[in-house]
Amino acid sequence: MSADCPADAVAELAGLHGVFSFPEKLLQRIWARGDFDHRGLRLRDGRALCLRRRGRWNRLAGPDFADAEIEVGEGAARQLFRGPIEVHLRAADWDAHGHSVDPAYDGVVLHVVLFPSMREWTAGASGRRIPILELLPRLERDLEAYAEEAAVEGIAGRPYSLLREQLAGIPPAVLRVELERYAERRWLNKVRIAAERLGRLGWEQACHQATLEVLGYRANRLPMLAVAECWPLAAWRAAEVTVEAAWDAPAEPWQSAGVRPANRPRLRLAQYAEWVAACPHWPERLAEIGAEWAVVEPVVCGMADLRLRRRELGIGLARRILSQGVCGGVLAGTRFDTWICDAVLPLLAARFGAGAPLAGSGWAARWRAWNPGDAPEELLRLAREFEVGGAPEAPLAQGHLQGLLGWLAAVAARGGRGA
Repeated sequence: MSADCPADAVAELAGLHGVFSFPEKLLQRIWARGDFDHRGLRLRDGRALCLRRRGRWNRLAGPDFADAEIEVGEGAARQLFRGPIEVHLRAADWDAHGHSVDPAYDGVVLHVVLFPSMREWTAGASGRRIPILELLPRLERDLEAYAEEAAVEGIAGRPYSLLREQLAGIPPAVLRVELERYAERRWLNKVRIAAERLGRLGWEQACHQATLEVLGYRANRLPMLAVAECWPLAAWRAAEVTVEAAWDAPAEPWQSAGVRPANRPRLRLAQYAEWVAACPHWPERLAEIGAEWAVVEPVVCGMADLRLRRRELGIGLARRILSQGVCGGVLAGTRFDTWICDAVLPLLAARFGAGAPLAGSGWAARWRAWNPGDAPEELLRLAREFEVGGAPEAPLAQGHLQGLLGWLAAVAARGGRGA
């Protein structure tokens, strides 16, 4: 993007929960991370596209991504192109930003757009036809989920004082209601994503993929997903993959900056290998446990009197059953609880909760009452200061933190406007 172009181009969209903002920079980040389905890509003109290298994100003047490498066409007609890639929300932004008359953009080999386009190609300054790829059909989540995820990621880097200001003016009774609402919203989003994954991959591979994603933490989520795609659970079970082979598999670079030594991805891959060795058919065992839980729905409950309701829900016993019977005792601590809340319960709800009001189901009740798992320190400080959880009768739980996370993310996704 050249220096005289609107670097903060934003689409205002209607979501399930109101209007939200989707900036062009977020689309650039999705492209940089490769956070979309790469299989069977087709250009607007119908030709096949293979991404050999998505390019290096350029934050200065000029096209958005430099040094990309793509293959266009099939068989004898396949051609290799090297050069920059430009990313826009809409194909018309190319002209609106002046790229059609800017020689700096004449070498662009691919024009990536989010929304559907009537054009089959984009005209460069010399009249050369630049192929167009529409990314929206290739995204694995809805745009609102991407926008909220980006906002959640920004919470850890935002000054605590700004986060505090967003909550300070809300009466405690209103805050409790809002957090319940946003926790419910995040739960439904997690179940929807789990259902889509389950429909696309089947039970075993969905469990395998979701688990490696959780073990990657935020920094290495995408490389872990690439490992899951390259090496399905059957390969791990048959000892066809080593930790070193898994480490070398993804095209996405592993990230170590800001990752605690105990959470480094190579160690987590070794942990997963140990897990599969201890419980080779762990998704099957998880399904058996889920089927048992689905027979008798526990009492549906909110966040009040949480200690009592944790006993009613059997959270302590459930943790022991899942830890020993599914993980072989390999996964523990806060990452175990995060795995339960981000992967296990949404997948079980998607499989066994069909036809039930998922927001008020026993699956949702367990999720709300479960141990908090991993959380940004800023979020824990907010919870303590505003007395969200922490009382003897209502200890801090997953529902509290997810409600806080959802509320703050919604505010950020709306550009700071009230949630």
